[in-house]
Amino acid sequence: MRPAISAILALLLGASAAVAQTCPPAPDHSEALDALIEEARAAETEARGQALSNKMWELWADAPDEPAQAILDRGMARRSGWDLAGALADFNRLIAYCPDYAEGYNQRAFVNFLRQDYAAAVVDLERTLDLSPRHVAAISGLALTLMALGRTDEARETLARALALNPWIPERGLAAPGGPLAPVGREL
Repeated sequence: MRPAISAILALLLGASAAVAQTCPPAPDHSEALDALIEEARAAETEARGQALSNKMWELWADAPDEPAQAILDRGMARRSGWDLAGALADFNRLIAYCPDYAEGYNQRAFVNFLRQDYAAAVVDLERTLDLSPRHVAAISGLALTLMALGRTDEARETLARALALNPWIPERGLAAPGGPLAPVGREL
């Protein structure tokens, strides 16, 4: 009997090793992102700025491999359908598999923001920015989260950082004159 148990254990361990993959490094899109940021800063129209912002999203949402991409895509679809529990489970799975992939944390932060778990969102956004310091969407997401926490001065500074990278982000209206994150001294 013992050899049979050993054989079964060996098969199970071998199968586990085959299933347990290691996430490869995330694609390095830093040069392309830098170019898009420079183009966005120079864009003269909202349409052009939005097109460049969409291209930035394509880079951030380019997962390290097919399994990670499938988890990311499913989680984003669940989030869009307001299945926040399912989306959170997917992003937890993505982070466990690819702990150095910034977008996993950014997407989990978005779900936590929607769930109004702002403290958890801040932690994930900070991790996103540790991994991808020029992730404009994460910076603006952090500004929104800080604003929700009542940390208005920090939110204002953070949004200004995002706008310095991409003046066309949707949240730019918050920093417009009269907006809740308008620069101090510039109110109407």
